[in-house]
Amino acid sequence: MMAEDALNFDGKVAIVTGAGGGLGRCHALELARRGAKVVVNDLGGSVDGSGGSSEAAEKVVEEIRTAGGEAVANGSSVTNDDGVAHMVAQTKEAFGGRIDILVNNAGVLRDKSFAKMEMKDFAFVMDVHLMGTVKCTKAVWEIMREQQYGRIVVTSSSSGLYGNFGQSNYGAAKMGVVGFINTLKLEGQKYNIHANALAPVAWTRMTSNLMPPEMEAVWTPESVSPAVVFMCSDAAPNGQIICAGGGAFAAAALVETEGLFLGKEATAEDVAAQWKKISDLASGRPLLHGGEQGAKFAKLMQKA
Repeated sequence: MMAEDALNFDGKVAIVTGAGGGLGRCHALELARRGAKVVVNDLGGSVDGSGGSSEAAEKVVEEIRTAGGEAVANGSSVTNDDGVAHMVAQTKEAFGGRIDILVNNAGVLRDKSFAKMEMKDFAFVMDVHLMGTVKCTKAVWEIMREQQYGRIVVTSSSSGLYGNFGQSNYGAAKMGVVGFINTLKLEGQKYNIHANALAPVAWTRMTSNLMPPEMEAVWTPESVSPAVVFMCSDAAPNGQIICAGGGAFAAAALVETEGLFLGKEATAEDVAAQWKKISDLASGRPLLHGGEQGAKFAKLMQKA
């Protein structure tokens, strides 16, 4: 049974990146409503990452303060080492040294088919989504270890988990952050640091050209934030991918089939002949860490 205060954030300090609008804004507002002190980070650029303005972040801060909460604005880019360091220093100075929650939400889009995509656009999207997440997480990691508490949320996507035409850069980055938390969940668990991933479906300025206008009322950013609040709470799971959209929630997982031992002298023809059995997802299950794969193969060999 969940403790009554597990979803109360009084005394907790949260950083939410890309929180000037859309999903990040809703995450920040809901965490603040539940008592968290929030740093609203947003570079204020366009969807493709160009430009910059502190106006969006400051508006969200004003919303939080008007509602009786505590918040400060930060305009650093998550790709800039000095900017990220400044964001963390500002957070510690404003709210007493703790950083309990990091929601990595900042993102950009530069969609094109892979044939037409320039490498600079691939690299930029990877830099923001993957390396921006890594840099912000690295900047708070030691603080969370020392205080023996931390909740980290990364933002993945169905484009990373399953693919989407024209988003090879975005999809690669969004699957990359899943690989990132798969190790963080192991390294952070003894310090009470939980790391989880969100795979949202929401109508925002980043997705408005991908969805018909009538979907704005269905896929609201507000309907996604409950999953983030849960992942930021004392009751948070660890190493999970939570999918959320329009009030529906699901868990996604990487699974591996039971497999078959075909012998050390197996040929490609043997694999092809047995592929239906090898790939039968009815036997699929998630593995808790990379070492489990080798252990499973060893058992298959022993059974042969």
